[in-house]
Amino acid sequence: MEKGTIIELHIDDMSSDGNGIGRTDGQVVFVSGCVKGDTVRARIAKAKKNYALADRLEITEPSELRGEDFCPYSGECGGCPLGGLRYDAQLRIKEGWVRDKLSRLGGIRDPKVLPIIGMDSPFGYRNKAEFKVGPNGEVGFFARKTHTVRDCPDCRIQRDEVMGAADGLRSYLADYGNRGKISGMTVKMSFGTGEMMAVLDAGTEDVPHLEELCEYMNEGSGYNLESIFINEELVAGRSIIRDEAEGLKFEISRDSFYQVNPVQTVKLYNKAVEYADIKEGQTVLDLYCGVGTIGLLAAKTVGNDGLVLGIETIKQAVLDANRNSVINGIVCTRYIQGKAEEELPAVLGIRPKMGYDGENRLVPKEPVIKIDHADVVFLDPPRAGCDEKLLEAVVEAGPDRIVYVSCDPATLARDVKYLGERGYLFREAQPVDMFCHTVHVLMSRVEGK
Repeated sequence: MEKGTIIELHIDDMSSDGNGIGRTDGQVVFVSGCVKGDTVRARIAKAKKNYALADRLEITEPSELRGEDFCPYSGECGGCPLGGLRYDAQLRIKEGWVRDKLSRLGGIRDPKVLPIIGMDSPFGYRNKAEFKVGPNGEVGFFARKTHTVRDCPDCRIQRDEVMGAADGLRSYLADYGNRGKISGMTVKMSFGTGEMMAVLDAGTEDVPHLEELCEYMNEGSGYNLESIFINEELVAGRSIIRDEAEGLKFEISRDSFYQVNPVQTVKLYNKAVEYADIKEGQTVLDLYCGVGTIGLLAAKTVGNDGLVLGIETIKQAVLDANRNSVINGIVCTRYIQGKAEEELPAVLGIRPKMGYDGENRLVPKEPVIKIDHADVVFLDPPRAGCDEKLLEAVVEAGPDRIVYVSCDPATLARDVKYLGERGYLFREAQPVDMFCHTVHVLMSRVEGK
């Protein structure tokens, strides 16, 4: 099969990056812009020994799984590759991805995967948007597999208030130009309080007509923005926004990680805490803890005689986690800033964390707290999964249960395999659809020796 060859094939499945998968002449072909069940004409864009990449030319027979296009930009914006599918079909496909990765990469025979938890209304669910700004004042998102900004006045997975703030920026650029060299804008919104934060990426700290820009964005969103940053500098309002969930209050700063789907986050974290089966007085590790959401939920049960120890690389998130403990009256939490794979071994006394002293000599550093075991461990790593040194330390801590919250089934499966080889037994997976219409899925899983 050569580049430029035009083929017709049936799409049997979908890959975890949203491409259709078909087969012709015994070779696997990945086709962009189609869904499971489509029959398409496509042109080979790249031919490899064992597979080929192709661009869709025409859908000759649409899939029965297709739904109505819910977005006028679905053919141009790359944000919702599953948007052409009915929502029930999206859920079945994502659930299948989790089962496949656990089986094929994790080495688990017939893994127990519970039915995926979807949303009643899978629209307007995001509390964070990252907009790009184009050369002609476009405010939107990159077109699929390009760095071309597609102007998007509407986005069905974003809140109207967030899109209104983007519309305010669009109007400002139309009236005043882009002398501030604004290249992008991140908007965070609290569903619990309605507060919003905007962070502008600009080529200069001195963005002209800043007061007018704030007015345009406030008018567009229908809210008073609580915080406006230009790059790293706070130029208006306060440095945090506040949120409320499950009887807890949270403060969220510019750089802190916070799950983007608050409706599903409540379901996800409640399931994680249920799996953990925490008892009063136990020691709980919350690794990659962000602003402390899971740990604060766990602290309700641990009580003052127990300990919730969180570790997080982002300094501001650790400050937020400590402040969130204070404003909720929780005293059993401790938070450490640093890489979990370096901090946890030092806390457990497995190996010291090295650092420089006042004379620039590399010496062992005394950990801020020491523990000899953990009863429960929560792992909530980024997409790359856990560092092997961290997993080694987790095993050394000897927890009865490990609850893993993952946004990538492949790295989850890899880490499950590592833990399984060291005596931990996979129990079950609970997929949760946190990112409707996209190719991502989060899952909560429990292990025990």
